[in-house]
Amino acid sequence: MTDLKKVFRGNKRFNAWAQIVLGCLVGGAAYPLFLTPNRIAPGGLTGVGMILNHYFGIPVGTASLIMNIPLFLLSYQAIGGIFFLRSLGATILFSLSIDFLPFRPMTVDPLLGSVYGGVVLGIGLGLILRSGATTGGTDMIAKLIHRKFPFISVGMFLFVIDGLVVIAAGLTFGTTEALYAMLCIFASSKVIDTVMVGFVSNKACFIVSDRWERISVRILREMERGATHLQAKGAYSGTERPVLMCVISRQELPMIKEIVRQEDGNAFVFMTEAFEVLGEGFSALNSPD
Repeated sequence: MTDLKKVFRGNKRFNAWAQIVLGCLVGGAAYPLFLTPNRIAPGGLTGVGMILNHYFGIPVGTASLIMNIPLFLLSYQAIGGIFFLRSLGATILFSLSIDFLPFRPMTVDPLLGSVYGGVVLGIGLGLILRSGATTGGTDMIAKLIHRKFPFISVGMFLFVIDGLVVIAAGLTFGTTEALYAMLCIFASSKVIDTVMVGFVSNKACFIVSDRWERISVRILREMERGATHLQAKGAYSGTERPVLMCVISRQELPMIKEIVRQEDGNAFVFMTEAFEVLGEGFSALNSPD
C-alpha cells in the first residue's frame, strides 16, 4: 500500500510539473507571436517588462524575472514550500519562454493580436494555476499586501495594479494600444477561468414539490444520481417543506425535467450553473501535493 501511495504521489507531481512546463511554453509563446510585435502590454509585471523593453531594450522576460526575484524572497515563508518551488520554476521557465522561443509574429493586426494573444496567454496561465503554481508578478504582490493590510482585497489590488500598467502602456505606446491591452486582459481572464474549471458546465437543480419523495426515488433509480433534502420554510405561508437538491450534467436536464413534470406539474424548479463539481459521479477530489 505504501508503494502505491508513492507511485500515486509521484504521478501527481509529474502531472503538476508537466502542466507547468506546457503552460509556460504556451503562455510564453503568446508574446513573440501576438503581444510584443503589437505592443500590447497585458498588465502585470510582464506588462511593465514590455514598457521597460520599449525604453531600455531589456528583454521582456528578463525584466519580469528580475522584478520577481525580490517578491519570491519576501514571500518564501508566506506561501509554503511546494507552492514556492513550483511557482519559482514556473516563473523562471515562463520568463525564458518569452525571450527565447523562436517564433515569428503571426499577425501585426493589433485587434487580432490582443484577442488571440489573450486566448493563448490565458491557456498557458490557466494550466500553470491548475498545477498549483503561479508566475509570481502582481498576484504575489497582492497576497503580500493583503496579509499586511487585510482590508485591501486581493482582487481590488490586482485591478488597480493592472489598471496602472495599462495606463502606463497607454502613455508609452498610445491610447489605442492601451485599449487593446484591456481587451487582451479580458480575453485572458475568461480563458483562465475556463481552463481552471473546465469546459463541462454542470447544473445544480433545486426542486420544491409536495411529491419530493417520489421525485427523489426516481432520480436515484432512473438517473443514478444522488439527491439531498434541504429543509426550508415558505416566507408567506410559514409552512416547512423540503427542497430537493441534485447536481446533474447538462445532458441530463431533459430527463430530470420530465421526471418532475410527470410527478408534479405544479412543482417549482430552478437551476443554477455549477462550474466545478468534485466528488462521486463527477471529477475526483484530490488533495494537492
